Amino acid sequence: MNPDIAAELPLVAVVGPTASGKSALGVWLADQFGGEVLACDSTQLYRGFDIGTAKPGMGERRGVAHHLNDSLASTEASTAGGYREMALAVLGDLRARGRVPVLTVGTGLYLRALLEGLADVPQRSEELRERLRASASEHEAGYLHRLLARLDAEAAGKIAAADEQKLIRAIEVCVLTRRPVSEVHRTGRTPLAGWRALKIGLMPSREALYERIHARTDAMLERGWMEEVRGLMASGLPENAKPFDFIGYRELREVLRGEKTLEAARSAIQQATRQYAKRQLTWFRRDPAIHWLAGFGDEASVQDTAREWLCAQGLAVSPRTV
Repeated sequence: MNPDIAAELPLVAVVGPTASGKSALGVWLADQFGGEVLACDSTQLYRGFDIGTAKPGMGERRGVAHHLNDSLASTEASTAGGYREMALAVLGDLRARGRVPVLTVGTGLYLRALLEGLADVPQRSEELRERLRASASEHEAGYLHRLLARLDAEAAGKIAAADEQKLIRAIEVCVLTRRPVSEVHRTGRTPLAGWRALKIGLMPSREALYERIHARTDAMLERGWMEEVRGLMASGLPENAKPFDFIGYRELREVLRGEKTLEAARSAIQQATRQYAKRQLTWFRRDPAIHWLAGFGDEASVQDTAREWLCAQGLAVSPRTV
């Protein structure tokens, strides 16, 4: 083994679509290898938004320490840069204590920001954004995508024509830096040093995943998801608080306002979750470093296979689990 690699400490990242059992596998692996879990999911960072984000409860954590859950107030912005800063602090603490970090990754962008670093991009310009939104409303559909294609064809090829938020940000960076955004993102990055990332991907069959998504939605509603949303609405949170846009929270808020039936909301939540799972898989499949496992993270066979693979990469099982 390369001596430089041997000197690095292992960092385990469990990736996969929502409802694939990342949290269960993360906890099990942390217990096996003497590790602690770091949430790498933009929705689980927010306090008070628990049931609908599938945030692991105390029972599910099985005594394993978890980090970064509940680290943001609902009025705070969640960004890749902010996540990296918080995660680096946790990694420093785990290194000092000789613990293995196990990341449960639902937001691929945050993992990439942590491992590869972030480009030196300019801050948001609300004035420019307003101008772009106004221009988009005055032109035919696809205007922003065509504009970005003229500024940076490479970036335009990676962003859907209907994704206004990402299009505006890409155009904003092009205009403010006077460089293609794809070029900006390739330069100025500071990769994570001192850690060797070992990535495990969960890929159950599509049919089984969709069945679990539907069942999990029902279970969340039975656990009191509606009551959680009602409490959040009554707590005085601003209506434009970012977490209210999360899948399920927006639909259940519509139910409580009398704008949608519960059954219509349930169906919409299940459909939006299926679509989100597809987007996650599309992102993760682009990473050739991921070692994929067929199945769910709470299946014993998947857990055993994951442990065997990590042992083959040089991790040692914790003495108390042997």
